[in-house]
Amino acid sequence: MLEAKLGIAPIAWWNDDLEELSDDVSLEECLRQASDAGLTGMETGRRFPMNMDELGPILDRHGISVCGGWFSGLLLDGDIEREKDRIAEQLAFFKSAKAPCIVYGETARSVQGHRNIPLSQKPKLSENEMASYGRKVSDFADWVAREGMPLSYHHHMAAAVETEDELDLFMKHSSAPLLFDAGHMAFAGGNNLRVIENHHTRINHVHTKDVRMDIISQIDRSKESFLDAVIKGAFTVPGDGSLDFETIVKALAETGYSGWFVIEAEQDPVANPPYDMALKGRAELKRVMGAAKYQIID
Repeated sequence: MLEAKLGIAPIAWWNDDLEELSDDVSLEECLRQASDAGLTGMETGRRFPMNMDELGPILDRHGISVCGGWFSGLLLDGDIEREKDRIAEQLAFFKSAKAPCIVYGETARSVQGHRNIPLSQKPKLSENEMASYGRKVSDFADWVAREGMPLSYHHHMAAAVETEDELDLFMKHSSAPLLFDAGHMAFAGGNNLRVIENHHTRINHVHTKDVRMDIISQIDRSKESFLDAVIKGAFTVPGDGSLDFETIVKALAETGYSGWFVIEAEQDPVANPPYDMALKGRAELKRVMGAAKYQIID
């Protein structure tokens, strides 16, 4: 039987790009709520101390482990040696925390953090540019792995690798492991089941982000930004949105994926209380994991 671990990202409590979409709770309270909701892992965020001497006892009190975390990469326009320096502290921290991976998000040229730049102005790469970029990411991922920590490449709305076609091209020209994010791919208009079929051998981490397609369908991408979409409520947790996670998780199970399924849904914590959302997301994942014959490791 395949094994699965269920975690969550702290972006439900504190949004790093939109601080106004944040709940005024401490790290301890955030971890307590996640633990009470039945989750055993949390990705890192801006209120996490970056050393296990300080963080370890806090995690232990709540039965939570580090199940990943975002690195804002700049390889598209940058230098690998410079990125090695930039990631060094997080790499050392994640190794000591026994994290499953570092999530690589490309932020060079991305408009994901700019409220005044519409989605239509996201970066677009030619195949030659994607080939060069893919080689750099591959070399960087290989180096991080040799240092003892897998990398997981996050396709992302408003970034250079957003759409299914862009992801296919990136995967063609790179060997980097992949973070599969159902919500971002659905927002980008892609087919989640086809992405799993085409790239399952490279998937080493999964974000179970759901979407509200009725909101996404009304977004004017020529005028509205990624952050505008977040504020409007484009994202939510499994069981509260439009995606069929039973079919998605069964597809992952059929490929033999075993590991972390991380709930990640940036949205207004006042309108969508994080603890309630964590409970709802965990309940839906437990249901669909059972249907897919996963054993959940608590």
